[in-house]
Amino acid sequence: MDEAAFKSLRETADLRHLRQIVAGLDEGVILIDPDQSLLWANDAALSMHGVGDLAELGETVEEYRSRFQLRYRNNHRLEADDYPLERVVAGDRFSEVVVEVTVAGEDEPRWVHQVRSLVLNDSDDGEPACLVLIIQDVSARYEAEDRFEQSFNANPAPAVICRLSDLRYVKVNQGFLDMTGFDRDQVLSKTVYDIDVLRLGDRRDLAKERLGEGRTIPQMEAELELPDGGTRLVIVAGQPIDMGEQPCMLFTFADLEPRRTAQAALHHSEDRFTRMFQLAPVPMAIGARDGHLLCEVNASFTAMTGYSADEIIGRPLGEVELWESSEIRHGIERAIDAGHDLRGHEARIFARDGAMIDCLISTEAIRLGKDACVLWAFQDITQRKATELELVEAIEAVMKDTSWFSRSIMEKLARLRTPQAANDGPGLDDLTPREREVLALICRGYDDKTIARTLDVASNTVRNHVARIYAKIGVNRRIAAVAWARARGFDGDTLDRPTEQEAAP
Repeated sequence: MDEAAFKSLRETADLRHLRQIVAGLDEGVILIDPDQSLLWANDAALSMHGVGDLAELGETVEEYRSRFQLRYRNNHRLEADDYPLERVVAGDRFSEVVVEVTVAGEDEPRWVHQVRSLVLNDSDDGEPACLVLIIQDVSARYEAEDRFEQSFNANPAPAVICRLSDLRYVKVNQGFLDMTGFDRDQVLSKTVYDIDVLRLGDRRDLAKERLGEGRTIPQMEAELELPDGGTRLVIVAGQPIDMGEQPCMLFTFADLEPRRTAQAALHHSEDRFTRMFQLAPVPMAIGARDGHLLCEVNASFTAMTGYSADEIIGRPLGEVELWESSEIRHGIERAIDAGHDLRGHEARIFARDGAMIDCLISTEAIRLGKDACVLWAFQDITQRKATELELVEAIEAVMKDTSWFSRSIMEKLARLRTPQAANDGPGLDDLTPREREVLALICRGYDDKTIARTLDVASNTVRNHVARIYAKIGVNRRIAAVAWARARGFDGDTLDRPTEQEAAP
């Protein structure tokens, strides 16, 4: 056997051994002759193209190009000279070229390949003896990255990702751009400290330490600088992730600016309310719904009652003994607890020196911050009530005999003195027959002596009946008793008027 034949045999044996070595690899391997013919492909390479043999893959580089269309990940199609097979034939050495592979006639790519080249030279003259294309199917990895990319971009929560090796931002979603007003290119060209997402963070030193170590950064408040010169209050947190086998940090944000704006507006509103409350000429107080503690009183309230703010704030109204009676206080508190607002409710309160003050009380449920409160307003009507009483007493002094008063006048006087509805409180049925007889004679204008003669009883007995009638119907004057009776349709006409002899002393 001559030397040339031996050399050819040896090369054939070497090629066979090479094929046996690579046949079982997970990576795809395609052997190409310098004349652009495809010599061989292992099962992994065929599977990565969805074919069963080399003929389906393409026996030449040109046939391969006609059966498979390649494009980069940015959707740009590869020109003929840019195909990895063309480049390796041209002697180009490359690694980690990532392409999407689409079967001819289809629209969407089926696989994502990461390709590198290998050139086997002839040991004698250095000319390439065999060209090798080594392929990895990275479809699953890039599909996962695509899903993450879609989720990241679609997530309304603002987020950015920085690469830990150089702390440069590599991804930013629309939520962050909308929140800050940055353009995408402005962010992706910057580092973590160019656009400082940890600015004024309440645990900034810890965050910087964790960022350097690639560890989770706990939530903290920070203040981002915006491109327009303003700032935005946020909560920021960092979570380490891997992207393309590169360690990164995912920063997510919660926008606190609306809360800060609302708090500022609320603070301004509360300040304005406080100034108006203190300057109001009407006595006012603010109390808690729970427990009815007073939280604030204005100057007018202090002037009316004599209580200073220090003496009354933080104390229940019952403890202060502001009300005339516990029954009145309980009634008002029950109405407030039931969710009712009072409007012009008449009641009496005690001043600090013990003086009685007649008031019209109104309440309104309000909120101060997160607290449910009650705004109290007091209208002092003591002077008005005194004037009314003086008027009634003057009428009583002049008109001892009320029999000529019309019923309408008596009812008006009754309402003036006793504003409660006629059907409130005791009724005629609460009086004994004898008490009703005495009341009827009072309505006729008889004095105690005439009533005693009419009923043939002692004057002391009449006075005792009159006292019991007053106590039962809640009055303390004769004219009020007459008004009470006539308001209920009882005027004494059912009894016979005594004769002049009977009425004479």
